[in-house]
Amino acid sequence: QESLADVGSYAGEIVQQIKIVQSFTREALEKIAFSAEVERAFEIANGRIRYRARLTVMIILAVFGVLLAIIWNGGSAVLDGQMTGGDLAAFIFYALLMATAVATLAEVYGELQRAAGATEHFHNVTFNYESRPETPAINGFSLDFEIGKVIALVGPSGAGKSTLFDLIQRFYDPQEGCITLAGRDLRDFNLTELRSQIGLVQQQPTLFSGTVRHNIGYGCGTASDEEVIAAATAAQAHDFIMELPLGYDSDLGEQGVRLSGGQRQRIAIARVLLKNPPILLLDEATSALDAQSEQAVKLALDVLMAGRTTIIIAHRLATIVHADKIAVVDSGCLIAAGSHQQLLSSSPLYRRLAKLQFTDGSSPLEHAVAD
Repeated sequence: QESLADVGSYAGEIVQQIKIVQSFTREALEKIAFSAEVERAFEIANGRIRYRARLTVMIILAVFGVLLAIIWNGGSAVLDGQMTGGDLAAFIFYALLMATAVATLAEVYGELQRAAGATEHFHNVTFNYESRPETPAINGFSLDFEIGKVIALVGPSGAGKSTLFDLIQRFYDPQEGCITLAGRDLRDFNLTELRSQIGLVQQQPTLFSGTVRHNIGYGCGTASDEEVIAAATAAQAHDFIMELPLGYDSDLGEQGVRLSGGQRQRIAIARVLLKNPPILLLDEATSALDAQSEQAVKLALDVLMAGRTTIIIAHRLATIVHADKIAVVDSGCLIAAGSHQQLLSSSPLYRRLAKLQFTDGSSPLEHAVAD
């Protein structure tokens, strides 16, 4: 997994800096280097598959060996009159039921682990960028994120909200304190394991050159056509996709240039729906849209947020007044946390932000209902 993550990081870095690569005419060398990384990952994957195959064979042999032993000893007992054939059949049947139950419990345990993974905690986190070692971007930050709840981060520009998102995804590690997921420090996770549990919807979504199907399917490489269509439908994207010249096979152009902002946003939401992560990060996903597109995206977000732990960076307070918890951040510090009404009365900074955004005399709640 680490090897595959390295390949992805390497490829992403080269593509992102492609102009520099071309400027220094390094295309051929980078192609060779990338090929070597891929081969290394391929060899590691081969080894993993071999180990898994051996383990599978061992388990099958063990299971059938136990069943053979039961039948042999049980058959001998039946022949000796110590038990009936019905008793033996019942015993084998119950043994199979037990094996099935154990397998089911293993699956349930996996789901429980995934659900438990939907809890994030910041514990006295301090983080400095290397370019500004004397100025903490995040300073003594502590906050709980509850399973299945919606938490909003608000504050002035440069307060550290985006940095918190980067720390959750482990683009950086804090110098002090820790961030935990299901009781484990994020630094104990493999990066692939961690990031597979997180879905990100940005204010300006990133789409790739290629078809609609490719861009939505990017959330899950093994998704079927039916799953891609189901994700698009849930994201309020299916109808406009079918109006494109080739439907799901329509090419979107560089960075999805052939779509409007709202359409790109819904494609990005469909991609995250297909990934199906328990933790969702929304970076002001509706702020740059017109009213009609914003409404469609909001409907898609409602589907996406259902049952997930959602963390929202919000600049427009009207979009988050119904959040379960709102955290007010300034200069990398947690200033206050609570509901919208609680913060209006207890946090001068939140009250000032609300006053700046609602200048017609109406309350933020009234705007939120109208919005």
